Amino acid sequence: MTTTPSPVAAVAGRLIVSCQAPEGDPMRDTATLVRLARSAEAGGAAAVRVNDPEVVAAVAAAVALPVIGLWKDGDTGVYITPTVRHALAVAEAGAHVVAADATARPRPDGGSFADLVTAVHAAGALVMADVATLEEGALAARQGADLVSTTLSGYAPGSPRRTGPDLELVAALARATATPVVAEGRITTPEEAAEALARGAHSVVVGTAITAPTALTHRFATHLTRR
Repeated sequence: MTTTPSPVAAVAGRLIVSCQAPEGDPMRDTATLVRLARSAEAGGAAAVRVNDPEVVAAVAAAVALPVIGLWKDGDTGVYITPTVRHALAVAEAGAHVVAADATARPRPDGGSFADLVTAVHAAGALVMADVATLEEGALAARQGADLVSTTLSGYAPGSPRRTGPDLELVAALARATATPVVAEGRITTPEEAAEALARGAHSVVVGTAITAPTALTHRFATHLTRR
């Protein structure tokens, strides 16, 4: 009898591809995002990370990979799966792992990250804690997160802004906790992804460098204009 590996085991040492698009982007279309996820699967991704319950459900039906789901509601403060309600909707849509903001900032409903972890686990899914600092990651691990990701480093108070990935945070978290650490944020090359694993990451998430043609085109066009 063959057993299916857990999502955490499935991504060990491998690539997770973030298949998302911001509001107003031409790629912000469920069918298009499903095709991105299928392309990531064909290219060898171990899992995909997607936003919005509708997209989570569509992608989960289309790929044979673990789906890391989230629900971005707003664009300031805690907006990545900010409440238990959001988290349960993502889990019910078919996410194997629910990603949620686990920073020290107040949540819009006054709840806690620990409450969210308890609710998601009761719904049968795992939790990825998106953090910005070592302290936040260590606390999220103690609160029961199944994975801790550096997603919000450089984007939340208390973390330095930088142009490249925060590999120092990856290494620090890997030393500080037994919870698997996921490197995410501004990883733009295969070499940076490999270095993240060398620094102790369990897995690596890459988004813009693979699935964001608008942002990539803007990068090239802007560079040429500046010349």
